[in-house]
Amino acid sequence: MDLVAGIDIGGTKTKLGLVDRDGRCMVQSFFRTKEYPDFDEFLDKIQESINALIAESGEVNLLGLGIGAPNASNARGTIEHAPNLAWKGIVPLLEPLKQRIDVPMKVTNDANAAALGEMLFGNAKGMKDFVVITLGTGLGSGIVSNGQMIYGHDGFAGELGHFAMLPEDGRLTGLDVRGGLEAYVSATGLKRTVLYMMSKYMEPSRFRSIAFDDLHGEEITEAAEAGDPIAVRAFEYTGKILGIALANFTTFSQPEAFFLVGGLANCGDWIFDPATRYMEENLLQVYKGKVKILPSGIAEKNAAVSGAAALIWSDLQA
Repeated sequence: MDLVAGIDIGGTKTKLGLVDRDGRCMVQSFFRTKEYPDFDEFLDKIQESINALIAESGEVNLLGLGIGAPNASNARGTIEHAPNLAWKGIVPLLEPLKQRIDVPMKVTNDANAAALGEMLFGNAKGMKDFVVITLGTGLGSGIVSNGQMIYGHDGFAGELGHFAMLPEDGRLTGLDVRGGLEAYVSATGLKRTVLYMMSKYMEPSRFRSIAFDDLHGEEITEAAEAGDPIAVRAFEYTGKILGIALANFTTFSQPEAFFLVGGLANCGDWIFDPATRYMEENLLQVYKGKVKILPSGIAEKNAAVSGAAALIWSDLQA
């Protein structure tokens, strides 16, 4: 069976899977990234995990290995200055991993991998101009224009999470950008907005007795559905900032669609509705009615792994 290994390196978990040519993740596993602060031991764990998945799958012809990671350079095969990973500075990834697993390999940042996966396996099939926005702990973006991924000079294009939306007295992003988008539009940003709304409005809310670290997106969604005014205000504020940002981004590449993926996107209409409304209100007249905001077409639990595998499958199917 011809399969490609997909790896999604995250600050909390590293997810791995073997993916077929249709984007289906046949087997998968994960381990906790933070348990491997020594990078060589981390790579050994990847090798061990891939071998275990191959053994679980039976007869496998491994055609290659694709990796999505924060601050990854496709041009240099490195992870560079990733704020949420234990390995600091410029960390060579592909060369030492090729010494352990002898197959073709590619790496890019996690949002670019998500965009490739969406184009090959998801709702962006047939689209030549679109942007994937990943909404997790932070905000990432993968930009496709005229059917080509925009990588930039050395692989770091598309850091829209650090686009300064509210620079004066704004919140800091993970890279210390004042008022950057991800500080407002992300799972963490939504939690911070709940606290902001509680300080601004005296309305009753279930969140007044919950610590910040105990807040989760699912609970905020449930509260909004139950009519909690602070939760409703938090989603409206978050969607407004996202919608205005997407209207701004449209002027650059005029995408056919923005795809929202990740934890915050799972809040459904609570984030999609205000984002769509505010984007449309703020679009230049020439763009109005032409840009969509859509969910991912890849099963959420496999999206990151399938997207990483798309780095290899896109070449094999070209």
